[in-house]
Amino acid sequence: MTMNKSIVVVDCDDPLLAEEICAALDYYPEVEAVLPTHPSAHAAHYASCWFPDPQLLTHCPNLKLVQAASAGVDHLPEALFMSDIPLCCVVDDNFRHGMFEYALWGVLHFQRYFDRAIRNQQRKHWQLYPQRASNVFQVGVMGLGEIGSYLASQLALLGYPVSGWARSEKSLAGVTCFAGEHQLDAFCRNLDVVINVLPLTEQTRGIIASPLFNKLPQGAALINCGRGAHMINHEVMAALDSGQLGGALIDVFPVEPLPDNDPIWTHPKVIVTPHMASSAQVSVIVAQLIDNIARVEQHRPLRNQVDKHHGY
Repeated sequence: MTMNKSIVVVDCDDPLLAEEICAALDYYPEVEAVLPTHPSAHAAHYASCWFPDPQLLTHCPNLKLVQAASAGVDHLPEALFMSDIPLCCVVDDNFRHGMFEYALWGVLHFQRYFDRAIRNQQRKHWQLYPQRASNVFQVGVMGLGEIGSYLASQLALLGYPVSGWARSEKSLAGVTCFAGEHQLDAFCRNLDVVINVLPLTEQTRGIIASPLFNKLPQGAALINCGRGAHMINHEVMAALDSGQLGGALIDVFPVEPLPDNDPIWTHPKVIVTPHMASSAQVSVIVAQLIDNIARVEQHRPLRNQVDKHHGY
């Protein structure tokens, strides 16, 4: 290893992802990628992480930057948020468009009663439902960051009446925006489907639960492609059983993989997907990491830096 190379420790609980990131970093001669078990990891100044070892800072005490291999950072150890080390995330246009495609599939699934058609097929029951036009199907997006703003704007361009809710005030063309706990009731009041893409913070943990469902019109649908810890599973099930929720498309769960014995697998009103709504391309993860390494070395502002206080 040459002395002028920057050492990047790639700490991921997914061995395949770690291997792909290391292979992509091999194309950049200015860095040397190592796994946490490598002797040089202790001297690393940079880290690319996906569910890293909670003791990352102990094993790599010289870090100048930690970059998540994802748009979210809730999988990073709490110690990183308490440290002075900058945290950055990945913002990928293809990633957010993938999230939009997933959300649009879910919206159409409930708008066009495909959920009922699938259930009816199981019992060989032929029933035609009235078609609902997009301009009367009310969509709500919880979370108006990079991803949520894109989803809301794209759905609005397709003719849906779209509302958005965020922690702080936002303004988006074609989207009715609500902010803060005091406006959550008004946001929920007329929705046919609510899409969750909130960041995971202590304020949003467990938000997909009975108090939220009770604010929605009876029979509204849920699309959760935010974080599993947003959701209280048994309260989702109870709302589906009572009819307060008409259906759910769920991509993320408090425990993943979803355990075999979890009753949500077989609930007739639920579609389970395996955390597949979208993913950042490894080439983008690595390119943004290399860019931020150069920014650290040149004392320039970092790209996609996380506000540690807010957690995103």
